[in-house]
Amino acid sequence: MSQAGRKIRVLIAKPGLDGHDRGAKIVARALRDAGFEVIYTGLRQTPEMIVEAAVQEDVDAIGLSLLSGAHMTIFPRVRRLMDEAGLDDVILFGGGIISERDAQVLKEQYGVAGVFGPGTLLQTIIEFLREELRKRGKLPPEPSEDVAAGAEAPASP
Repeated sequence: MSQAGRKIRVLIAKPGLDGHDRGAKIVARALRDAGFEVIYTGLRQTPEMIVEAAVQEDVDAIGLSLLSGAHMTIFPRVRRLMDEAGLDDVILFGGGIISERDAQVLKEQYGVAGVFGPGTLLQTIIEFLREELRKRGKLPPEPSEDVAAGAEAPASP
């Protein structure tokens, strides 16, 4: 998974006081196994620490894992700090215990590209990131089925 000679970089962060990071580590490993370069910042990160790490690491996406119920405070704060740092082309996504209603608000009002709850298939998150990266021109378009089928069809005599 690369963009012009470098791997797509994804920062996974565990903000706030929540000490449960198993899900974040599972997502980080799945993304790494799918070819992304993953930076895991560890537990108890502040929004400021997360955005500073994103700037320093030149990431393409930031994933937040929240189980504490602070998502309606932390996501907007991270988004504001991202905007202030000029990271408007960086994908912000996350997961945790987040209601559908709150997820809609985060997407519509705060530019969170995707919100994934417990039980989401890891492949769903991987495909989501690839599609978002394609939309932003950070990955080449996926070949259409017609082109792929034509490439595999035997040549006519």
